[in-house]
Amino acid sequence: MKLCSLVFCILLFVSCHNSSSSETFRETSTIDFALAMPPMDNESVSQNIQEQKIIKTGNIAFETQELKQTHQKILALSKQYGGIVQTDNSGHNYNRIFQQMTIRVPSNNFQAVIDGISDGVAYFDKREISQRDVTEGFVDIEARLIAKRELEKRYLALLKKAKNVTEILEIERELSAIREEIEAKQGRLKYLAS
Repeated sequence: MKLCSLVFCILLFVSCHNSSSSETFRETSTIDFALAMPPMDNESVSQNIQEQKIIKTGNIAFETQELKQTHQKILALSKQYGGIVQTDNSGHNYNRIFQQMTIRVPSNNFQAVIDGISDGVAYFDKREISQRDVTEGFVDIEARLIAKRELEKRYLALLKKAKNVTEILEIERELSAIREEIEAKQGRLKYLAS
């Protein structure tokens, strides 16, 4: 008899136990599952600033008789709901073969993916669902980004009025630092959005 155990979360852990052989040997697969909010460009960030920004994660462990079929089902669900497989690793550990995947899907598809993976599972060894509100940080970064862009505009206006090379170089040095900060804040917003 072949017994497989699946742990899904940000980690989806799948294991199989084969008791028909003389040696006890177990297969274990782990599938990591991470969920993200839909990507947003700078204009949509400004328009949607009042929306609550939530990052959801799930951690589910359960047994399955068909390890490969369960793995394929999770891959199909990821693709169906606009997700990507971030990692897909396998190996041996003691009397187990393990496989670990990290899957990222848009947060609006989180529950559908959880429900799809949970469909047909009689018993969960582990089931944890959590949410993290990043709205405050998102709003704070957006406000700082707007202020930096305004400062950049003022320096550009000053650059047009510069009268000598020394003034031009000093303003360009400040502009370079401001642009670097703008890019860092844009990167952080994209990270929080995805």
